[in-house]
Amino acid sequence: MAVWCFGSINIDHVYTLPHLPAPGETLAARGYRSALGGKGANQSVAAARAGAKVRHIGAVGSDGAAALAGLEVAGVDCRGVQQLEGPTGHAVIMVEPEGENSIVLCPGANRALSLEAAMAALDGVELDDILLIQNETAHQAEIAEAALGLGMDVVYSAAPFDLDAVQAVMPFVNTLVMNAVEAAQLQAALGVAFEDLPVSNVVVTRGAEGASWSSRGMDAIHVPALPVKVVDTTGAGDCFAGALAAALDRGAVPEEAMRFAAAAAALQVSRPGTAAAMPALSEIMALLGESG
Repeated sequence: MAVWCFGSINIDHVYTLPHLPAPGETLAARGYRSALGGKGANQSVAAARAGAKVRHIGAVGSDGAAALAGLEVAGVDCRGVQQLEGPTGHAVIMVEPEGENSIVLCPGANRALSLEAAMAALDGVELDDILLIQNETAHQAEIAEAALGLGMDVVYSAAPFDLDAVQAVMPFVNTLVMNAVEAAQLQAALGVAFEDLPVSNVVVTRGAEGASWSSRGMDAIHVPALPVKVVDTTGAGDCFAGALAAALDRGAVPEEAMRFAAAAAALQVSRPGTAAAMPALSEIMALLGESG
């Protein structure tokens, strides 16, 4: 079993601010760091540190050596990562003292990757392996369709939210993962209840209010968020999605997988950073033991 992540790889430029800037306001940063990021890379690292065998499919630019090294150090197989001319994707992340953030994203190589090479990178897929995808690359629908045809379970983290992208990918998705804002946007746009969406499972994360799993013909599962001191919420949703995929990949039932993902996300928001803040399997299991 393995988790295959088709997703973005970014270089994050993180600025710590006294508060998020208002329109027209100039602020002096209290701190700065550069680190591996991108929803795809974050989810790959989260899944790998949570115990899964992970292969990443994506792209970096000519400046992407450090990003690749960061993935490999976390235990992610990067044979499927294309190395292109031009810049690696990057993000400017502004974080205020309570942990809330604002993000500006430049896609770079994530939108320039080759579909043919990405398809070829699926070589070696086994039945019931998991494909984890997001909305920060090109060709999500094509890769999801190919994966479903190979017998993979497709987990789709529908962020950043884009209605056209969601509608294109949903026919090839087993499990749709969204936060509460994205879920409300999707329901408003389509005018349908979750049980009428063309996917088997819908997972909605609600921050401090926990998360829910809805499946056709079953009562919804709700797991609470674990109480922690929040330091930085950047990457929390990615941590949840990656840990959820890791748990499902090793055969966990939905409630068990959701509790595992909630514990991982709780640990991740209690420390600064994105990919670098993803917790190890031993940390997640220890927290579940303490809270259970």
